[in-house]
Amino acid sequence: MNKLIEKALNEQISMEAQAHYLYLSIASFYEVQGMEGVATFFYDQSAEEQMHMMKIFRYINEMDGHAIVPAVPKPNAEFEDILSTFKLVYEHEKRVTLSINNIVELSTKEKDHGTYNFLQWYVQEQREEESLMRTIIDKIKLIGIGPQSMYFIDREIKEINALKNQTPQ
Repeated sequence: MNKLIEKALNEQISMEAQAHYLYLSIASFYEVQGMEGVATFFYDQSAEEQMHMMKIFRYINEMDGHAIVPAVPKPNAEFEDILSTFKLVYEHEKRVTLSINNIVELSTKEKDHGTYNFLQWYVQEQREEESLMRTIIDKIKLIGIGPQSMYFIDREIKEINALKNQTPQ
């Protein structure tokens, strides 16, 4: 495996691990707030990010590289409000998209067609993730973030999660 691409993919593993822990922390925060729908959504997102990380991890090793287990900074344990939480997640997803796109560009430059092909799944996944977060942010803005609104936001997220889990990946 090309060493530049191996390094970039190992950095991507770290980003996916950070997302895994961030979403796990968000899930826990909202679960203790009684927001079952939001908590379940983020538990599922956390598991998905772990799967993304492991997929890259296994790919590096399969391609005769060496996947490295990253040190992951501890995420925040508390969050300001639901809208700022989803905005934080959306910004993180945009950084992940940028990183994936940079590795795609590097794989093109280095003529690593296998990695380019491997990353196309991530390109599509990131488009879906960003779109989902924008949709949720828009719904939260429509509902509002007052105390009574939290019930409706939680229900809406629960429905979104149910639909997402019905869609074949």
